[in-house]
Amino acid sequence: MIAFLIFNNHYNGVRYLEKAVFNLDYGQLKLVFHALEERVIENAPHLCNALPCMTPCFNWFEAVYFWMGLKLYDLVAGPRLLHLSRYYSAQESVELFPTLARKGKDRALKGTVVYYDGQMNDLRVNVGLACSAALAGAAVLNHAEVISFLKDEGCDQINGAHIRDNLTGKEFDAYAKVVVNAAGPFCDSGVGLIVPKTKDGCVVFMLPWLGRTVAGTTDSSTTITMLPEPNEDEIEFILDSICDYLNVKVWRVDVLSAWSGIRPLATDPRAKNTQSISRDHVVCEDYPSLVTITGGNMAEDAVDTAIKSGKLSPTNKCLTYNLRLIGGDGYDPASFTVLAQQYVRMKKSYSSKVVPGVMDTATAKHLSHAYGTLAERVAAIAQRLAHGYLFLEAEVAYCARHENYESAIDFIARRSRLAFLDTDAAGQALPRIIQILAVEHNWDKSR
Repeated sequence: MIAFLIFNNHYNGVRYLEKAVFNLDYGQLKLVFHALEERVIENAPHLCNALPCMTPCFNWFEAVYFWMGLKLYDLVAGPRLLHLSRYYSAQESVELFPTLARKGKDRALKGTVVYYDGQMNDLRVNVGLACSAALAGAAVLNHAEVISFLKDEGCDQINGAHIRDNLTGKEFDAYAKVVVNAAGPFCDSGVGLIVPKTKDGCVVFMLPWLGRTVAGTTDSSTTITMLPEPNEDEIEFILDSICDYLNVKVWRVDVLSAWSGIRPLATDPRAKNTQSISRDHVVCEDYPSLVTITGGNMAEDAVDTAIKSGKLSPTNKCLTYNLRLIGGDGYDPASFTVLAQQYVRMKKSYSSKVVPGVMDTATAKHLSHAYGTLAERVAAIAQRLAHGYLFLEAEVAYCARHENYESAIDFIARRSRLAFLDTDAAGQALPRIIQILAVEHNWDKSR
């Protein structure tokens, strides 16, 4: 059985470059440079890796077209290039990707063009950003909601926000010289974008991810909701699309987990569809001291605008170009070998039962990639959490102590990716997760 997950939002600079060349669109070319500039592989080496992406070619025109386009991308990438793109024959391609179909409906595989893109563990990057910000002096609060903005009496200038702690229900005021609204698709009441549904001609992706394969496509318009879900038609559409390129049939029962997400795009009223909407970002000052960023991930521009709006005088310039996220400073890709050797003997589990060493090479590698130089802290209380997966009970305890998670869903969906990898396995692990979390946070039975 092939284990598939359905996802919804992967895009890269290659598509922007194609539009820039054929539409003579300088805005799309800027997006290429932004995409290259925003790579975090140097900021979080333990959470990022270079991923080869294969494009099948079923006629020689496609082979030449894709090869030339990706060589142009190599040139534009310059020093930020991960690896050079190259062409593989049909035989070489099948050896690299054994389930790739060599023949289809009136077509035969001529070869493939492979280029390298950056892949990151986005969940752990988000947690790393929050923890690194806290180490730098930021006050971090999760499970909190802005109820309203605070204004100076007699004027429209924003000077803070009224906040509700959704765990306790308590409300309080937080004051600031500048408020940055970076709420993604929830930044206003307008129409957002969802990714699971695609039209003919859109790009469909299949990517290796945490030991499974992720399949998905681009986006379509949607209404804003806290829990977006793909429907069965959308799942079947993705399965049908990828089956055209595989020599095996993928069925609905092969899907271990399916999800969709919403991302904000700066809307151009002249855009005919979501593919035409700009992927660039917009930073604006809606009210005095209220800075809103939407449509992208350019935090530096938002901070620069906030500094200007609040007439602030920061001690340092932007530090993020050379900043290593927590766990990344001093990280060595080979450190997992030391971890495996050190913890191969008998270890005590979280429940104090002596168990055979669970720190095999695969588990050590998982911890090393997820936690970087902090992996040894997790390994000290190691015990396997879900059968068939590398996640450990120790991660539940560690994240509760050091990464501010307050509910089971926080761990299975926002500290690990178990909920996205296998919904059944996540459900089976929940009782143990809740048990450990209850001990860590001293919950009573009602909680």
